[in-house]
Parts: sequence; structure tokens; C-alpha cells
Amino acid sequence: MSARSIRSTAATAQLLTTSFLAAPAPTPRLLRQASAGYCQSPATTLRHDGEKSSNDPPAVRPIPASFPLSRLIKPLVKVRGACQTRPYSSEPRLSSSTCHSLPVFKSSLDFLYPPLVFALLALFTWAMLDPHSPESSLSAPADDMSVNVEAPGHVGNLTPEQEEKLRRLWSAIAKLCGVEGASDSGTTTAATSPGSPVPALEEPDSSQKRRFSLFRRKQVESPTSVAVNLDENKEGADDDDKYGQTKQFLKTLASQTPETIRETIWSMVKQDHPDALVLRFLRARKWDVDRALVMLVSAMNWRFNEMYVDSDIMLNGEGGAVNDEVNGDEDAKKVGSEFMYQCRVGKCFLHGTDKQGRPICVVRVRLHKQSAQSAESLERYTVFIIETARLMLQPPATTATIIFDMTGFSLANMDYHPVKFMIQCFEANYPECLGAILVHNAPWVFQGVWRIIRGWLDPVVAAKVHFTNYRAGLEEYIDPSHIIKELDGDEDWEFKYEEPVPGENDKMKDTQTRDRLLAARAELYGKFERETQVWMCSPFSEEGKKAKAERDKIAEQLHADYWELDPYLRSRSQYDRTGDILPGGGVDWYKKAGGSMANGNAVHGNGSDAPRASTE
Repeated sequence: MSARSIRSTAATAQLLTTSFLAAPAPTPRLLRQASAGYCQSPATTLRHDGEKSSNDPPAVRPIPASFPLSRLIKPLVKVRGACQTRPYSSEPRLSSSTCHSLPVFKSSLDFLYPPLVFALLALFTWAMLDPHSPESSLSAPADDMSVNVEAPGHVGNLTPEQEEKLRRLWSAIAKLCGVEGASDSGTTTAATSPGSPVPALEEPDSSQKRRFSLFRRKQVESPTSVAVNLDENKEGADDDDKYGQTKQFLKTLASQTPETIRETIWSMVKQDHPDALVLRFLRARKWDVDRALVMLVSAMNWRFNEMYVDSDIMLNGEGGAVNDEVNGDEDAKKVGSEFMYQCRVGKCFLHGTDKQGRPICVVRVRLHKQSAQSAESLERYTVFIIETARLMLQPPATTATIIFDMTGFSLANMDYHPVKFMIQCFEANYPECLGAILVHNAPWVFQGVWRIIRGWLDPVVAAKVHFTNYRAGLEEYIDPSHIIKELDGDEDWEFKYEEPVPGENDKMKDTQTRDRLLAARAELYGKFERETQVWMCSPFSEEGKKAKAERDKIAEQLHADYWELDPYLRSRSQYDRTGDILPGGGVDWYKKAGGSMANGNAVHGNGSDAPRASTE
């Protein structure tokens, strides 16, 4: 509270105290004592002797001394005016007069003045506090953080407890993947084969007991044994397992080798810091190591065995869909044509950043018709956009903003299947990737739809949904100069789709170079794992601190290495052709003249001069 607020509060308290205490304290006659044998009420007015009044109380009269004892069985109570007469044999009693009830009540308040003053003072002081001020809040909301500061729980901004959780999760991953030297304490040991026993990973003392634990026993014999241990405890875990991830986890361990699991996990890293990927799952599961591991492996299985993200969707991309339109079989032609239709009309596109530096994805809901595409092509298109948006994240931004433009929306545009699929993607397979969801210009008819959708959302995701209207609503989250004209903003930009260019994916045919780069990248994976083992062994020693710093250097090498490998693994997209994604991993949304640097990555100046993929 500021000094001015304190002075204002003190002055108000003094005024309240003065007003209460300045009132004349009444001196009422609280209670009259009815003496044995007499009852008397005081006169209320002054009169000359001998004068009578119709309002006079009854005169004092004696009670006969020879009062029959038999009358005591039924007490005699006679009401006369404001006075009661009682049998003389009963004990003297205190009785209040009805004609003096108001003074009695006021006198009783004398005892309440000081507590009442202090209560009002406390209430006034509490009301003066701003619950959102730095003095009265423990931490600022994540959305209010500067784009130049790492958010809590992210790489570079971890508490000691969070860093310990990170080490424990890396240890669990190493055990599942059969990494050499994986052990409970992190000490480097002999190679651990997939079938050999590994020590248990014990949770530090905690007041909150977990429902299940992957490493509860003294010995965890192998990934298969881990599955058995989890299966014994999965009944309690199913209560909050919305997408059946425990079942997927068990299925993955039973059907895939440790080496396959390791390769798939590393394929998820791409240009990210490996810790950044792992921390997403820890934050999503509130730093529960076991649940984070289950979620990580389940998401890996979804990418590898269900959606074929890296081996199909991103590998073939738009160019592959165009080829299927012409040369594919009947099913491939249908899926390819529907995929490209969504790309060409711009049902969903990426452009610009919000005030927090997060890339913006605009979904034009009015362009969606349920009958225009199959569920398969819609899901492929959704995953394609999400994966492309991942490539556009520039540190320290780790999330994206989605604008659902509801302008022109009608119930004919409503389709619950893609909504459910997107919810599952962000809650189960792309955790901690959503920064904000802006539902823009929603008509009244959407209210009933929203009641249904809100029931499907996790409370954490639902809290990120904001309803906006017109330009003013968007300006709370996006700078006016970065709001496109289609949304009543100042930026003179509109979506135009550029068709795939022949030969833009020729590098993908050079399998020899691709394999060489993959082998070099695999060596970096091994180095990172070895340094991680040293760091887990003694995190606070000089050797451990050195290993931690070395891990960060390797992560930088992995980032640069990915962008060298990217043209050999990923088909070029609309955003590569327009120069939004640069060859070295930079992003240039606004094509600033003269060139600049964005987050350490070169940004070209003119969009027309943007480097294009080779057409040779």
C-alpha cells in the first residue's frame, strides 16, 4: 500500500472513531430491582402533589403478609401497565421495563463501540488493498511477463525443486530407453541392458501421496517390469486419465524396444532445447514425475504410431498432397485434394506475433463446412499447422495465440469433431503450447455451443479462453500495428496462398547427406545424455555445474544442427515460400526494410528478396 493510501486510511479511521465516540453516552436505568413484596414504576412526568394522570402507573401497594402458601403452586403474575407483580415468596428478580427498551438497547451498544470501530477500520483497510498489486500478489500472471524474461518453470528460470524434478524425469527416461549409466542417483555405472534390473527412483518425502508410482519398488527390473508395476496401480490413476494415456504407456512399453522409444523421443525435440520439451510435460502434470513420464511416452506413441507426424505429414507436406491430387489412388486423391483445399482458402493461417512475442494463428471459422472434407484430412491439416507453428516459436516465447474469428459464423459452420480433436492435441499431445485463445466477434448463437465446449476443456485450458469484440478487444493482446486489416487492424496484409514450386523439395532426395547429418545429430544426443548423467550424479559439485553448462552448449548445437537438417526431413510449406520461415530458423513476419536480427537469427529485409528453396 502506498504512503498516500496509508494516510487516507488513517484519516478515515480517525473520522470514524471521532464520530462514534462523540455521541453522548446514554445513562439509562438498565434494570429495576423488584424488591420482595413491592413493585414500583417511576413517574415519567413532573406534577404537583395530588394530581392524577391516566398514564400513571399503579400506586405502590403492599402485599398481604398472610399470603396463602397454596397459591405458590401456581405463581401469581399480574400485568398492570408496565409493571409485573410476583408472589412475595419467590426470589427477587430483575426485569426490564418495556417502556425503557430503547434506552436499554442504546446502553448495550456502549460496549460494542470500540470493537465496531476497529472492525470497520480493518474492513476499510482491506478494501483499499489492490489484490493485483505487486505488494499483495505472490507472482505476476504468466500473460503479463515481458517477452525478454523466461517464465517460471522454463529453461533458465527453475527453482531448486523444479530442477530436481527435471533431473528425476531425465533419469526415468534414461532407464526406459536403456541409456548407458542410467541409475537411481545419477552416478555413472556400467551399461544397463534392457533386461537388466535398475534401481528404483524414490520420491523425496512429500505430504501429498501419489496415486501410483512407476518406481515404487526397490528394483525395477526392465521397461516390461515398469509396465507391470504401473498396471497394478493404474486403477487409481484412471480417475484423472482423460485420454487413456496410462493404457497407451503400457502398450508402448510392451510393443516397442527401448532404442525405438529413445529415437522417437529425440525426434520430438527438433530445434528446441531438450530440457524445454521435457519441462512442458512436467508443467502440464504439475511436476509429478511419474505422470509426466506417462504423458511423454503416450504423446510419443501418438506421433509415431497414430498420426505419423514426422514420417508422413511433415515429410510429404503440401508438395506431397499436390502430387496425390494428380497421381494418387482414389483415397489418396481425396485426402490430398481436401488437404490442399484447406490450405488454399486459408481456413487457418499463421501470421505475426502478439504483445508477448507469441506467433498468432487465425482460424476463419466461417470457411469450415463439415461436408467439405473428411475427418482424416482435417486432422492432418490441424497437426500440420501445429507443427509448423512450433518451428516459428522464437525464445523466450514457448506458446502460441489462436484467434477464432467468428465473424459470419452460423450453425452450419459448427463441427464438434475438429473441436474435440484440437482439445485432445493441446491437452494430451502438445502440452503447454497454448498461450491464449481469443474467440473474436462470437454471435449470440454461439453461446449454446460454448456451454458444450467449455465442459470438455481442462480448467487450465478454459482459463486461457477470452472473448473479444471488434478492434478494441484484440488490442488488449495484440499491438494495433500487428492486427491485420481483415480484423480491423492497421497492418496492410492479407492471406494469399502460394502453390508449391517444382523442385523445392529436391534436397529430400539426397539421402546420403541426410544420413550423414542424422548420424552427426545422433552423436550430439549421446553427448547430451552423458553430460546429463554427470549432472544428475552431483548437480552441486564443480563437475556437475560444468556438465550442466556443457548441456546448454550441446543444446545450442542441436538447434543449429536441426536447421541444417530440416530441408532433408521436412517438405517446404507456404511459410517457407513466402519467406516467413528463414533457412537458418529465423522468422520474418513484417519484412522490415534494411534487415534486422530477430532473437539471434538473421532476418532479411524485403519479402520479395526472401531466400527460396532450391529449384534445381
